[in-house]
Amino acid sequence: MITMLTTLTTLTTVSGWTSPLALAAPLVAEAAPDVEALGQIARLIQWSGVFTSVFVVIGTAITMRFLKQSVAGLSQRFPNRRLLLQKVATFAQFLLYVGTGFTVIYLSFDFNESIIALIGGTVAVSIGFAIKDLVASFIAGIMIMIDRPFQVGDRITFGGEYGDITAIGLRSVRLQTLGDNTVTIPNNKFLSDMTSNGNYGALDMQCTMDFYIAPDQDVRRARELAAECAVSSRYTFLEKPVVVLVNQVITENYLAVRLRVKAYVLDTRYEKLFETDVNMRVMDAFSEAEILSPAIIVRSRSNPTKASAIVEAGS
Repeated sequence: MITMLTTLTTLTTVSGWTSPLALAAPLVAEAAPDVEALGQIARLIQWSGVFTSVFVVIGTAITMRFLKQSVAGLSQRFPNRRLLLQKVATFAQFLLYVGTGFTVIYLSFDFNESIIALIGGTVAVSIGFAIKDLVASFIAGIMIMIDRPFQVGDRITFGGEYGDITAIGLRSVRLQTLGDNTVTIPNNKFLSDMTSNGNYGALDMQCTMDFYIAPDQDVRRARELAAECAVSSRYTFLEKPVVVLVNQVITENYLAVRLRVKAYVLDTRYEKLFETDVNMRVMDAFSEAEILSPAIIVRSRSNPTKASAIVEAGS
């Protein structure tokens, strides 16, 4: 074809007439190497291996589904081993992903000097630019498995989202929020942003709850009641201490005494049930003991440094 185009160009030069084929000759000549490169790529693909790779991928998908169902069933039977089972499942999934990827590549391509030279050329650069984010996430996934800033089952805060890690993949991490939303986060985000982990591989986790009372109430009695309510909850992990911190704060127009209860829930799944139970117990206890809520400070104009009256917030 290139010889014919050269002949047409020569005739055009002699006769002075410009042929459309002569005008298109440079474009065809430039496209010829691209067509030849595509032909090389097609010859390097082992189509029988591609057919086999389809069954490999299907088999891996079935294995992954069976693994997830098995781990879910065992976690229900052995709740104390739930996090350990999820860690084992995550590691097994990681090995399956890597093994399947290498197997598919090995079966689908005929590795020889030609394909190595082709990978080292322009095609490799183009593919590199196209999958740079994917490669970065893949490397970040390996770093997460090694460094372990969190594990499957941990309750973390990341990028304004709060929830449980349900899966750590080659490309992304899945986070199940308390609002039952699944958030997918690329692995490379965790290399530069801060992650807050609430339990770090343990079932129990510390919860913080604040309660406010008026400054003129019996603070010591209120502190005792708050501690008793936290200890008596069915969701409290009693092997770790329950602490009640007291300090005086001003919030908007309120002068109040803040009781900050720090207690551990026995399983992260019961975090909100634990907080609700303790709050209900504390409110009932304060009501029975006639411990009142914070008050609004009203200051006189003549002496603004001293409070002239304290009005109940509810009045």
